[in-house]
Amino acid sequence: MSAAQLYTKYTRVWIPDPDEVWRSAEIIKDYKEGDKSLQLKLEDETLYEYPIDLPGSELPFLRNPDILVGQNDLTALSYLHEPAVLHNLKVRFLESNHIYTYCGIVLVAINPYEQLPIYEQDVIYAYSGQNMGDMDPHIFAVAEEAYKQMARDEKNQSIIVSGESGAGKTVSAKYAMRFFATVGGSASETNIETKVLASSPIMEAIGNAKTTRNDNSSRFGKYIQIGFDKRYHIIGANMRTYLLEKSRVVFQAEDERNYHIFYQLCASSSLPEFKDLGLTCAEDFFYTSQGGDTSIDGVDDADDFEKTRHAFTLLGVKESHQMTIFRIIAAILHLGNLKIQGERDGEVCSISSEDEHLSSFCSLLGVEHSQMQHWLCHRKLVTTAETYVKSMSLHQVVNARNALAKHIYAQLFNWIVQHINKALHTTVKQHSFIGVLDIYGFETFEVNSFEQFCINYANEKLQQQFNSHVFKLEQEEYMKEGIPWTLIDFYDNQPCIDLIEAKLGILDLLDEECKVPKGTDQNWAQKLYDRHAASQHFQKPRMSNTSFIVLHFADKVEYQSEGFLEKNRDTVYEEQINILKASQYQMVADLFQEEKDAVPATAVAKRMPRINVRSAKPAFKAANKEHRKTVGHQFRNSLQLLMETLNATTPHYVRCIKPNDEKLPFKFDPKRAVQQLRACGVLETIRISAAGFPSRWSYPDFFNRYRVLMNKRDLSKNDKKQICQTLLEDLIKDPDKFQFGRTKIFFRAGQVAYLEKLRADKFRAATIMIQKTVRGWLQRARYQRLRRATLALQRYARGHLARRLFQHLRRTRAAIILQKQYRMLRMRRAFLRVCSATLTIQAFARGMFVRRIYHQMLMEHKATILQKYARGWLARVRFRRAQAAAVVLQCHWRRLRARRQLQALRIEARSAQHLKKLNIGMENKVVQLQRKVDEQNKENKLLNEQLSMLTSAHSSEVEKLKKELQQYQQTQQGDGKQLLSLQEETERLRMELERAHGEREVLEDSHGKERDLLRKRICDLEEENALLKQEKEELNSRILCQSEDEFARNTVEENMQMKKELEEERSRYQNLVKEYASLEQRYDNLRDEMTIFKQTPGHRRNPSNQSSLESDSNNPSICTSEIGDTEDVIQQVEEIGMEKAAMDMTLFLKLQKRVRELELERKKLQAQLEKKEQESKKSQVNEIKTEVTSEHEDFAYNSLKRQELESENKKLKNELNELRKAIADHATQNNSNDVQDGYNLLLNQLKSANEELEVRKEEVLILRSQIMKAAQQKETGKNMESISPNASWPNSDRHVDQEDAIEAYQGMCETNRKTEDWGYLNEDGELGLAYQGLKQVARLLEAQLQDQRREHEEEMEALKNQVDLMQEELEKQQQAFLQTLQLSPEVQVEFGLQQEITRLTNENLDLKELLEKLEKNEKKLKKQLKIYMKKVQDFEASQTTVPVERRPHERNMQVAVQRKEKDFQGMLEYYKEDEPLLIRNLITDLKPQAVSATVPCLPAYILYMCIRHADYINDDQKVHSLLTSTINGVKKVLKKHQDDFEMTSFWLANTCRLLHCLKQYSGEEGFMTQNTAKQNEHCLKNFDLTEYRQVLGHLSIQIYQQLINIAEGILQPMIVSAVLENESIQGLSIVKPVGYRKYSSNAGDSSYSLDEMIRQLNTFHSIMCDQGLDPEIIQQVFKQLFYMINAIALNNLLLRKDVCSWSTGMQLRFNISQLEEWLHGKNLQQSGAAQTLEPLIQAAQLLQLKKKTSEDAEAICSLCTSLTTQQIVKILNLYTPVNEFEERVTVAFIRNIQKQLQERNDPPQLLLDFKHMFPVLFPFNPSAITMDSIHLPASLNLDFLNKV
Repeated sequence: MSAAQLYTKYTRVWIPDPDEVWRSAEIIKDYKEGDKSLQLKLEDETLYEYPIDLPGSELPFLRNPDILVGQNDLTALSYLHEPAVLHNLKVRFLESNHIYTYCGIVLVAINPYEQLPIYEQDVIYAYSGQNMGDMDPHIFAVAEEAYKQMARDEKNQSIIVSGESGAGKTVSAKYAMRFFATVGGSASETNIETKVLASSPIMEAIGNAKTTRNDNSSRFGKYIQIGFDKRYHIIGANMRTYLLEKSRVVFQAEDERNYHIFYQLCASSSLPEFKDLGLTCAEDFFYTSQGGDTSIDGVDDADDFEKTRHAFTLLGVKESHQMTIFRIIAAILHLGNLKIQGERDGEVCSISSEDEHLSSFCSLLGVEHSQMQHWLCHRKLVTTAETYVKSMSLHQVVNARNALAKHIYAQLFNWIVQHINKALHTTVKQHSFIGVLDIYGFETFEVNSFEQFCINYANEKLQQQFNSHVFKLEQEEYMKEGIPWTLIDFYDNQPCIDLIEAKLGILDLLDEECKVPKGTDQNWAQKLYDRHAASQHFQKPRMSNTSFIVLHFADKVEYQSEGFLEKNRDTVYEEQINILKASQYQMVADLFQEEKDAVPATAVAKRMPRINVRSAKPAFKAANKEHRKTVGHQFRNSLQLLMETLNATTPHYVRCIKPNDEKLPFKFDPKRAVQQLRACGVLETIRISAAGFPSRWSYPDFFNRYRVLMNKRDLSKNDKKQICQTLLEDLIKDPDKFQFGRTKIFFRAGQVAYLEKLRADKFRAATIMIQKTVRGWLQRARYQRLRRATLALQRYARGHLARRLFQHLRRTRAAIILQKQYRMLRMRRAFLRVCSATLTIQAFARGMFVRRIYHQMLMEHKATILQKYARGWLARVRFRRAQAAAVVLQCHWRRLRARRQLQALRIEARSAQHLKKLNIGMENKVVQLQRKVDEQNKENKLLNEQLSMLTSAHSSEVEKLKKELQQYQQTQQGDGKQLLSLQEETERLRMELERAHGEREVLEDSHGKERDLLRKRICDLEEENALLKQEKEELNSRILCQSEDEFARNTVEENMQMKKELEEERSRYQNLVKEYASLEQRYDNLRDEMTIFKQTPGHRRNPSNQSSLESDSNNPSICTSEIGDTEDVIQQVEEIGMEKAAMDMTLFLKLQKRVRELELERKKLQAQLEKKEQESKKSQVNEIKTEVTSEHEDFAYNSLKRQELESENKKLKNELNELRKAIADHATQNNSNDVQDGYNLLLNQLKSANEELEVRKEEVLILRSQIMKAAQQKETGKNMESISPNASWPNSDRHVDQEDAIEAYQGMCETNRKTEDWGYLNEDGELGLAYQGLKQVARLLEAQLQDQRREHEEEMEALKNQVDLMQEELEKQQQAFLQTLQLSPEVQVEFGLQQEITRLTNENLDLKELLEKLEKNEKKLKKQLKIYMKKVQDFEASQTTVPVERRPHERNMQVAVQRKEKDFQGMLEYYKEDEPLLIRNLITDLKPQAVSATVPCLPAYILYMCIRHADYINDDQKVHSLLTSTINGVKKVLKKHQDDFEMTSFWLANTCRLLHCLKQYSGEEGFMTQNTAKQNEHCLKNFDLTEYRQVLGHLSIQIYQQLINIAEGILQPMIVSAVLENESIQGLSIVKPVGYRKYSSNAGDSSYSLDEMIRQLNTFHSIMCDQGLDPEIIQQVFKQLFYMINAIALNNLLLRKDVCSWSTGMQLRFNISQLEEWLHGKNLQQSGAAQTLEPLIQAAQLLQLKKKTSEDAEAICSLCTSLTTQQIVKILNLYTPVNEFEERVTVAFIRNIQKQLQERNDPPQLLLDFKHMFPVLFPFNPSAITMDSIHLPASLNLDFLNKV
């Protein structure tokens, strides 16, 4: 495809950057042919024009799609170039914290400068057995690949670890060796892997030092070969070292240190054993203080020194040799502190003889003080004629001293390496080996000298080997797939190597110049200029004549020739060496002895060459020639041997990268990283891969990934390969861009990215189409929804408007009416108010005016009155004056007139007519006036009444108008004031609002601060409150506890503590049982090996080869079986040797000691018993012989002795019980340590008491037999002498069982047949026999009578019980009847029906049980009838052969055996010789299918019935032998079927059932609570089998662990593929990251589905249920299995990036729900199995949750409580988008998660321990089956068992 197709808009590219090396940019304009620049947009949104028309400028590198970023393998990138590699490493390192990345066959390891939890033992087990590409990159994956290829191909392997100082080479090599030591542990007890790991501290101490780049930098190269045998167990190792940096011993740069061992020794100089070394702190010595600071942060030199000493001891270095090593190191320090005094301008030097450091140096090395003082300042010159001594200058003396110090340290280094190799050497033939090469990487400094030249020379050789190997692998891959092979041009650095090592090369010219007497560095440099000036790999600097430049594969390096000759010669004066050879310490002298057969392959630094200046004597020439080999020559030879070794092995490469020079954790410096990537060959690998077909896809993966690009017609085909070919031919027109292999498709670089682009375009087009369709549909739906809504809204709006118009019109009309009425009312009211006001005003005005007129009138009236009175007084005064005058005048006038009138009147009076007229007129006026006065009075009254009425109405109307006027005025004023007030209030509120906003902001700030302070204060107060509450509760509890009984409180606390300790003890006990089982297995393996070794001609096989199980069955007790096993083991150890005995010798010796003690005690007790028996026998014989007359007294004495022994027996039993109680009490009162000690002490006492009890029992039995014999003889003699009818039988009233009576009678008859004791009565003994027969018959009748009486009493008891039951039933029915009466009629009917159904059901069940019992009895009776018929026939047949004389005896026997038939008592009888047959038929050869149709756990019931019969007959030997044989037989079966789940489950169920039976029928009340009366009859009567119950408990735990191991072994291969990889949800494809390449050559892995695993779980469950295993044990089994499923799935998830995606989380959650549903379906919810899956459930939820915001982080933290912080962070780092539409988890989000989870106290380990096993409990589960109801199937072939 053309550039125009690739460089389109939105395409991202890489452009060079001076700071970040490469910078990402995006094309914003399509590129066209002929354009002179690219228009780019950088990540910071700035525009940039990238020129492409300049010379050397090309189109920028294309960037890979985001889906390819973060790949585990760099070669999986589509665009393979430097920026892509750098960016992928940066993303993985910084964002995901992944330090390992594959680059083809190379593992790139970036030093994190931080301890990561990815190297634990669980991680090793997780990577063991996995293919290299299946899990995330890791050093363990490379180590596993090397180990697997060694085992598969049987070819030696090498792991080459390289990198510059501080990159982590040593740590990587250490972890690789640790992996080999763990996976390939040694088969013997030599623990060679421990020694291999122990060599690391030693080599770090003597070969590592602090540099400016690394605090623990290896200053030498080493190649460790780890040897393996044919079974690929480590058998030995060998180490080769290269180019030790000796100059560091005498010189250190700034901020650097000498080798660690010097500082470790100085830090430990205060120890007593180092007082003689004369050391002080490191600052006091010149060789350790040149770099400045002598300490390293975080490093304790004294502690490291102890580790170094411990490693020396572990590797077998003697204490004397260790002290000599430390003396030599101290001597080197003293040598550096010598004070050299210069004379005559430094031409002559001397050292004071009193120099304390010289004295210390000589004393520590054991050399002559004077000689060393002399030869340190002088040298010997040898000429052809003479030899003379010359003084050296100060400079020469210092150089000679430094050379001596370097030589001593180098020889010591070589000696230590040799002794490490001796300790790691083995005599066993090595089958193969894996080599780990830890060598320096390419180095370039400002000043490069001889060391850097050698290092870079070695890297040139390694790079050449690396290039050829990568080229070879590529060629093999192409040939394997059938791809046409075309030669790939790759960088060949052979010319550069020839420049260095070829003839007349740099090294040859250097050696030649060293041979010249006066050769100088300048001359050598000039020769290089002359010789190699034309070489393309050699250059001369412009500004220097002493330097030269070599163009290495990684970079060009400028070397300063100064010091090359001196370092190449490594001159040490022979006189000084000879003094050291004469040391009084043998080890010091041996260091400098010349080896005759030098092996240059051992080490480069070994026997460092030096030029000896000696006299020319022929005897020394041959030796000096070897001695004068230069350093360059030796290094070239050793390097050649190394390359030969590497070429003969399959190499694996680890390239260590140093991310920054500041040693900061997880900081990535792109410049430094690119330098190292170029130097270590990673980019060359990329270039070789890119030159071929780097991207490789299998046909199914390609089909699944790119099926979206195919058409429907192609998808209908069945051949996926053909479909893929058709698709690629259509998409990629250039056939050279891809090739079709047999199983894979090969692509050129960039083609996968192009396909991804097409796929993204297809998805984008499909997305656009889907979006278009969906958006159109959404818009149409939205439009229709809007249209319907609009119409509805319009309808409702129009209706609403119409209704609102109508309402408006209605309201308008009503308003008009209201307005009219209101206006009318208002106008009327206004008028009335105005009218009333007018009237009121008028009234008030008129009144005012009237009052004013009235007041005026009144004033006027008053003035008139005053005037009147004044005028009157004046008038009266005047009048009086005038009157007086007038009176006088009147008097005079009147008198005059009077006189005249008098005269006239007198005259008139005298006239009568005149008087009548005057009287008539006066009368009429008087009448009229009277009438008028009356009328006016009436009108006045009427007017007064009207006036009062009007006045009252007027006053009321006035008041009313006043009120209305006031209201109106108030309303008018109120409206105006309210408007103003509202406006003012609005303005005021606006101002206040603005002010409030400002105050609010201030208050919010202050409130936030105060809230934080208050929250903090509240938290503090809450904490204080909680503390106070806690203190209050504690005080209350203390007060309460003080008030309670102290003994009860202590008892409760101790009980709780003892429960915890019991759980811990149970767990430890089960671990011990497991360990014992493993030891037993290892013992069996050793026995098998011994059998193989002994199967040689002429060699007799020892019986100790027999199994311990067989030895157990042949010994009489547990103790003796253990002793037998111990003796066999001891004999095996003696025959095979300690190296072959694969068991814990410490535990073996303890057991051996304990067994010997028990054996001695047993022998002592047996000796005492035999002694007592002999004494009792002797006493009995003497008494019989000498005291015949005192037999009655002897009988009484023997009976008393028997009673005394029985009382002692009871006493011992009581003491035994008391000891057991003391054990229990002591266990509840003491801690675990005291419990263990007390338990051991009491256990010893218990064993001794049991042994004493056995002895006492045997004595009692012996005495009983002797007493019975004596009593029989005595009674027989008395009865035979005087037999009377009145004889009384002392035992006649004693209860005798029928069977006992019959057996006694038969035994007596046998005795009578064999003896002639009755001969003195009569000859034929008829009288005695008749007497004995009558006696036995009487006893038999008496026994029958007592049996009838007992049966009668039992029937009475049964009847009483039935009556009680009937009464209880009657009471229950009465209660139910009373309850039903209180219910409603419908409920009463329903209740009655339920009661009737229940009653009928119970009766039906009872009848069924009765019918089954009757059928069983019928079968038993028929079988007994057959047996009796057979006996009768046999008896009749035998009767014909009996002589006539014996017939009376037979009649007596027939009388004795006439007894009542008994039912089967649940006991089985067998003969002792049939016990092996019983074990074989019932255990060894029994198949679970044979008893599948019978009662579950039938063998356990049969065994118990046999044990019960042995208990019934009181045969302890039979009980012991049967139980021992049973246990050994079960062990044999389990050993034979180690991988058979069904057989293991079968015997686990039977062992547990037998254990339950021994508990249920033990007679202990705690186990008999659920027994029936019939089951109580089946209890053991004579023996306490508690010890055997304990042994069976041990065996049950061992079987349970074997069952779990078998189930885990079956399930483990299924878990990852079934739970993580299985696609249960169709269509939810879990797409792996594209371009994933696997370099492991393993065949295809088998995959399992979830259904297959569930079917397997169903198989386990059905097997255990069918075989009758207890439900509690089944629950514990599945809890353990589900924990393993959870642990393995989660561990695999944490180590695989390809499964950490959203789709995997969805799939995983579905698969877990299927498992939970299965648990629910099997009723296993209460087992705790579902809870064990909680971490896996939370991991699945974590993959599905949103991971962006802080709320998401809080949700994750609150949800993932079962996951640790490291697991959560690991999953988030591993989360990988599987398509372009998902987003990665940001680093900030992960940091937020870590911040929120930092308060958790999670364990440090990352992975779960999938080997963890929960403690198992076997709860007591009694059986409801009675022993007499068990039927023995004929298929078991147990005809020899007789039912009792």
